[in-house]
Amino acid sequence: MKDDPFTLMLECHMYPDLDHIKYYPGVRNWFNSVTGTGLPKLVGLNPEDVHQVPLADELIRDMDRCGVDMASCLRESMMDTTGFATAMSTNGQIAAEVAKYPDRLIFEANCGPVLKRGVKHAVWEMEYVVKEMGAKLCKIYQPEDIGPLNDPGMWPFYEKAEELGVPLTIHTGANWCGGQHGKYCLPLQLEDVLNDFPNLKIIAYHMAVPYQEQLFILACRFPNLYMSVSFILGWWTQSPYRGYHMIGEAMQFCGGAQQIVLGMDWPFVNLKACIDYMKNLDMPDELVEKWGYKKIDDNDRRMMLGGNVAKLLGIKPRKLVGTTPIQPAR
Repeated sequence: MKDDPFTLMLECHMYPDLDHIKYYPGVRNWFNSVTGTGLPKLVGLNPEDVHQVPLADELIRDMDRCGVDMASCLRESMMDTTGFATAMSTNGQIAAEVAKYPDRLIFEANCGPVLKRGVKHAVWEMEYVVKEMGAKLCKIYQPEDIGPLNDPGMWPFYEKAEELGVPLTIHTGANWCGGQHGKYCLPLQLEDVLNDFPNLKIIAYHMAVPYQEQLFILACRFPNLYMSVSFILGWWTQSPYRGYHMIGEAMQFCGGAQQIVLGMDWPFVNLKACIDYMKNLDMPDELVEKWGYKKIDDNDRRMMLGGNVAKLLGIKPRKLVGTTPIQPAR
C-alpha cells in the first residue's frame, strides 16, 4: 500500500497461566490439538512461538511489531474441556487486561454457552458487561453449547444484543476442537436470526469455512452481516490463492469489500505474515480474467484492515502503533 493504514484486528484470545487446570484431560487434549498437531503448520505458526501466557503486554508488543493499531480481546471459553467446571479465562480477567491499554484494546465479551447456562443468566451478563464494563462486542461460540444458532431459546439473547446495539461476533463454519459440535454453528442457521432481527449487527468469524458460499449469499442479502477472516487468514499465508478466491468471491456477492473485516484468532496465527498478506493483497490478473473477480485497490484494503470495524463501532481511525508505553513484563 502507498500509505500505512489504520489497522484493527478482532478476536484476540487471552488467558492466564493455565497450570491450575491442566490436570483435566480435556484441557491437555485441547492444547495438544492447537499446539502439538499439524494445525499450527496449517496457519504458518511454529508451535514453539505460541505465547504460553497470552495477555495484554504480549499482545501490544506483537501489535507494535506488526503495525496493528487496535485489537479486540476476549476470553477463551472452552468450558467443555473441564466438564463445564470452569473456563480458561473470564470476562473479568479480560476487562482488567484491556484496562491496561484503553486506547489500543477493545473489550469483546463472551457470555456463553447461552443455552447450557440458561439464557436469562447470559442476557443479564451481556447487559452488565456492556453497560458497566464497557464491552463493545460480544461473542457467541456455539460449538460448546447444546443447540444451534437458530435454536428458539437463543432469541432473548439476540433481542437484548439488538436492544443494546452491541454487535455479535459468531463462530461459524467448521469446528476445530474435539468433543464439540460443528452442526451448531452452520452459517445458514443465521438466516432465521437475520430475518427476525434486522437491526442486529453480526460478524461471522472464519468466513464460515468450509461453507463460505452460504455465508456470502447471506451477506449479499443482509448488509448488517459482516465476514471476518480470523484464523483462515493464517491459512492463506501458506496457500495464498485460497485467500484470493475467498476474498474475490465475497466481494462479488456483496459488491465490494464493505462487509469484510480483519480478524486473527490470536495467538494462534503468525501475526506478521497475516498483516503483510492483507496489506499487500491484490487480485492476480488471471483470476480477474477467468473468474471475474475485482481488482483490489487501496480503499478496499483500508476498509478490510480496519475501516469497516471502526465505522461499525464508532471509532475514529488513527495511527497508534508505538504510542503506548508497554508495562514491564511480570
